[in-house]
Amino acid sequence: MDILTIILFVAGGVLLVAGAEALVRGAARIAVSAGISPLVVGLTVVAFGTGAPELAVSFSSALTGGADIAVGNVVGSNIMNVLFILGVSALVAPLVVAQQLIRLDVPLMIGASVLLLAFAASGTISTLEGGVLVLGIVGYTVWAIRKSRRESRQVAAEYESEFEYGRSRGGVLFDVSLVVVGVGLLLLGSKWFVDGATEFAELLGVSELVIGLTIVAAGTSMPEVATSVLASIQGERDIAVGNVVGSNLFNILGVLGLTALVADGGIAVADAALRFDMPVMLAAAVLCLPIVVGGRINRWEGGLFLAYYLAYTVYLLLDASGHDALGEYSAIMLWFVVPGTAITLAILMVRAIRRGEAIPA
Repeated sequence: MDILTIILFVAGGVLLVAGAEALVRGAARIAVSAGISPLVVGLTVVAFGTGAPELAVSFSSALTGGADIAVGNVVGSNIMNVLFILGVSALVAPLVVAQQLIRLDVPLMIGASVLLLAFAASGTISTLEGGVLVLGIVGYTVWAIRKSRRESRQVAAEYESEFEYGRSRGGVLFDVSLVVVGVGLLLLGSKWFVDGATEFAELLGVSELVIGLTIVAAGTSMPEVATSVLASIQGERDIAVGNVVGSNLFNILGVLGLTALVADGGIAVADAALRFDMPVMLAAAVLCLPIVVGGRINRWEGGLFLAYYLAYTVYLLLDASGHDALGEYSAIMLWFVVPGTAITLAILMVRAIRRGEAIPA
């Protein structure tokens, strides 16, 4: 394996994370200085800013003919956000969500996943469909800002403690420079990252879709990992969950929508992604339903999320390598994991309904 490819790939990932951090910090400071509340900043600027690596990578992939990496990046990131990031966050501390907006966002995330499946059913997300997705993210942003005004003082204080950046010593010019530098790092990092991912796919003999669903998705999800897990450690559970749900909405509506708009003829969707990975993404979104009803994810539920992510990753690796155990593993997934998931979800919903009465509106 070419050592230069590994170096460029790793360096690209580092630049993506650094670029997202600079972009978020600069944009958030500008927003707070303009009088926008930290709650709105957290729900929009930060949630969308942590999705900037996905946007940069998907743009770069689609414009260079790597549609599989673009789609795999978004789908894989959304799966990782729910199953891995929420799983780890819940293991750190049970996620008790007081923010009503998050519970309203979860059905929107499920609806966006269904819409994406419907658009992708033809094998292509067209330019027109991309425009519809972009209108969706614009509408969501306006709606989120309006809804945030009705949030409780407790939730507002939680966001203020995390996102009250205040004015920087360098002033507005310094913050604007941070945004410009962040965008530059994202552009350069996405090129190196995508080039490295393409090389990995060729060297390992696997499809670009699998690389996008695994290595690329993990790399571009690092800002979400850092934000959500750190928020959970600090006891800011609304932020931990809101960042994941907001990023997933941005990935579907914003990233794929904008990418379909700029890509010539839209984005081609691989049959494998349509048959398996997108339904898994939808299933992961549905697993968040207990948040809607009861506003809580317990530690054992977080462990269950992580187990599902491990099972999904093992399936991808077995499928990519053409391993003999794939048939038996698929049968186990079909006859045991799927029914078990349905039963588990039903139990979680019943428990969520029972405890939901204790969650303040």
